Amino acid sequence: MERIYLDHAATSPTHPKVVESMLPYMTEIFGNPSSIHYYGRQSRHAVDEARRACAKSIGAQPNEIIFTSGGTEADNLALLGAARANRFRGNHIITTAIEHHAVLHTCKQLEKEGFRVTYLPVNEMGRISIDDMRQALTDETILVTVMFGNNEVGTIQPIQEIGELLREHPAYFHTDAVQAYGLLSINVKELGIDLLSISAHKVNGPKGVGFLYAGQHVKFAPLALGGEQERKRRAGTENVPGIVGLHRAVLLAEETREQKMQQYRSFKDIMISVFHEEGILFEVNGGLEQSLPHVLNVSFKGMNVEPFLVNLDLAGIAVSSGSACTAGSIDPSHVLVAMFGKHSDTIRSSIRFSFGLGNSAEQIEKAAYETAKIVKRLAQN
Repeated sequence: MERIYLDHAATSPTHPKVVESMLPYMTEIFGNPSSIHYYGRQSRHAVDEARRACAKSIGAQPNEIIFTSGGTEADNLALLGAARANRFRGNHIITTAIEHHAVLHTCKQLEKEGFRVTYLPVNEMGRISIDDMRQALTDETILVTVMFGNNEVGTIQPIQEIGELLREHPAYFHTDAVQAYGLLSINVKELGIDLLSISAHKVNGPKGVGFLYAGQHVKFAPLALGGEQERKRRAGTENVPGIVGLHRAVLLAEETREQKMQQYRSFKDIMISVFHEEGILFEVNGGLEQSLPHVLNVSFKGMNVEPFLVNLDLAGIAVSSGSACTAGSIDPSHVLVAMFGKHSDTIRSSIRFSFGLGNSAEQIEKAAYETAKIVKRLAQN
């Protein structure tokens, strides 16, 4: 049986060229980047080259890149570090109801520390209102954190408009760009972004590495204390093999961005066309406009998501019902609840398909027909 992986928003396979680039840094090039001898200098050079490439990919300066263990740490460092270091200016934070839990749980922690957090609602397309953002801003607001593109439904937020709004306000603007990075063109200076998080394993890099962009003007406190790595912003010996892998993944993503965007959008068209052809009842959550090219979240009328996922897996199709970080949980998606309300049937009948490296049009078509077949079979029970 051919197995078809359509859960790339949870994690992506590591590109063979990324693995190839990492191997020497696990064997002969093993020095500590903080060491001044030959072995250390080899590793330091690799880290410096990666930092330059990561910075260039978002229009930043190399000294504005902080390597982390991934997107969650980058989000934590951005929010906790910026909030705690700027408390003297105010104690208000603005976010949205559909953020990744790496942001939402961090905001809950900040509330325990005395910060006040406003959670902006979203419409049925999963987008916030700029008017709501404008009305929520106060003189006490020190941080705004809004994800670039949603990991469950793919909705892209009005990042440019938020950046323009905040140019006239002293609050820092953070965006979790884990899903958008590598697919959408991002320039932090043009968009007015002060802090940005990414993770390597979403762009065919290794797990356990990512980076936080923090503008030179951003004042924040480190979370990890120890050595003077990352310009005293994140202590600990650098994960050199991971950073080298991230570097290669960034270069590959830059080279193939336009091609991937077109390919993944065509995959959406194929899947939706098959669903229509098969005559099943479905709705696309979040819509197709202003959406990440690789994420397609679909509600199938009358379906129950748990047996649906089991049947898809038995058919060799790997998908999910939402964020991988809530895998195994029977709680409804907080994103879909925010969009449709907790009593909506949509939150119990939605599947996320997400495309990536290794997928073909033939696979997408086959997966769509198998999905339709399962919908029809389950509808009869």
